[in-house]
Amino acid sequence: MNKINLFLLSFISCLSFIANAGPNPLSVHVLNLQNGLPSSGIEVKLEQRTENGWKLLNSAITNEQGRITDLYPEGEKIDSKATYKVTFETGKWFEKNKTETFFPEVPVIFKANGNLKHYHIPLLLSPYGYSTYRGN
Repeated sequence: MNKINLFLLSFISCLSFIANAGPNPLSVHVLNLQNGLPSSGIEVKLEQRTENGWKLLNSAITNEQGRITDLYPEGEKIDSKATYKVTFETGKWFEKNKTETFFPEVPVIFKANGNLKHYHIPLLLSPYGYSTYRGN
């Protein structure tokens, strides 16, 4: 087998693995309503409610498109009986961008009933307001 055929076979195997791997069950996206652009560099934390308060499951930073595509811990499934909280650390981001804000953080508390394979939480953000919803 020549090198090109070996490369193609490896490439196709990789694509097959990616296609069969399930997507992460939770993603987020932050858009700046002032200029309509993605908000990159925002820290986002995922927590699960326990009897003793909130337990940190994961944290990540939004990418250049304002997205985190894999916020839920890798290889785990959403607990349909649990309550979760995604906290967008907006105050740090506004400070870095030299913009005053009323909201130092935006917590979004939700229950994912397990009916969907993937949950998406978009945040539309401005210094004095925000909106969020269950996206897809």
